Amino acid sequence: MKNEFKATTKPANGKQSASGPGQIVLVFQGGGALGAYQAGVYQALHEAGIEPDWIIGTSIGAINASLIAGNEPKNRLPRLEEFWRRMSHKSIWNSGSAWPQLTQSLSYLNTVVSGVPNFFTPNLAASLGQNTVLGAEHAGYYSTAPLEKTLLELVDFQLINRCKPRLTVGAAHVCTSQMRYFDGRDMELGVKHIMASGALPPAFPAVRVDGELYWDGGILSNTPTEIVFDDNPRRNSLIFAVHVWNPVGPEPETIGEVLHRQKDVQYSSRVANHIERQLQTHRLRHVIKQLAAQIPEPERSSPAVRELAGWGCVTQMHIVRLLAPSLANENHTKDVDFSPSGIRQRWEAGYANTLNAIERAPWVGEFDPLEGVILHNPARNDETDYKQNGSTPTTQPETSKSAAATV
Repeated sequence: MKNEFKATTKPANGKQSASGPGQIVLVFQGGGALGAYQAGVYQALHEAGIEPDWIIGTSIGAINASLIAGNEPKNRLPRLEEFWRRMSHKSIWNSGSAWPQLTQSLSYLNTVVSGVPNFFTPNLAASLGQNTVLGAEHAGYYSTAPLEKTLLELVDFQLINRCKPRLTVGAAHVCTSQMRYFDGRDMELGVKHIMASGALPPAFPAVRVDGELYWDGGILSNTPTEIVFDDNPRRNSLIFAVHVWNPVGPEPETIGEVLHRQKDVQYSSRVANHIERQLQTHRLRHVIKQLAAQIPEPERSSPAVRELAGWGCVTQMHIVRLLAPSLANENHTKDVDFSPSGIRQRWEAGYANTLNAIERAPWVGEFDPLEGVILHNPARNDETDYKQNGSTPTTQPETSKSAAATV
């Protein structure tokens, strides 16, 4: 069956390389329908022979991650294609183009009323009022039972638990507001862990795992890159951080623009602050390591000095930041735009942007040994011009290879 979403394969050229500086890590944000961009990213990596050693995801990112980790390499793309085909919401409102804003509003209303087949369906009991007792595992406007069925059909959890690649998904503990990472290296993962990571309230009910209730991890940390930096032991890594929410945007002038910008701000999860903190922290780790080497051997062997020197580190982590572009006329409902055209455009954008990154291979070369985290970042002006230009760019110019780069 011909797939209607997957990008057309382009011939390999330039600096494509299946090798990287250490383990290959994919980090996927949550973002509903915006997750189609992540599928395009994986397609480009897969075709270049770059398969992940570790995948970390939240919400739709956790779902895409499970589809990759829960299938053999030859079956990963077909499973992603099948999943997004099932998510495609073929409403009659999706075909109109004369009035795109009206079409989007009608399509959104249709999704709110009817849900998305194979993903979520309305929970009629929730319409009885906000004070109606539904039970902790049913207190949501929709049921995600269809998604659970879809995942069980498309994901091999026995394969996930071989931990090749390692899978980690983030969820928020309902009662303590603590982030919890379910890591296949440390536990056996099942469909409930994936469901918990995507249980976004109040639309979706909390999911119980090991007796505890969890919501979508995106409400606490929608960009779970920090788990790579805090991993024990740390390893040299090439991290493809796939962002579907834009942390940079123009000043909103209408209520619609306010709603749109508010979502981007909320779910981009303080990306700039997180990465800036890691740039500084890992530089200090490298400084400590070099300073410890200057201490004479007798003092260096003392327990106190060895404990302090233990804070040092020599690992280098390259972050390749891939940012999903805005589509023409998109608004605050973009994360529920499961239209075939929306899915296809985002998939193609992820594919094109990743091809460009692979061809550039900015992680190849000599770097300052003091830098523990090296950020390869698209130009800031691209991030603010997407919507204004009404186009989907396919390239992401580098701004810097140094730790001084900012998001």
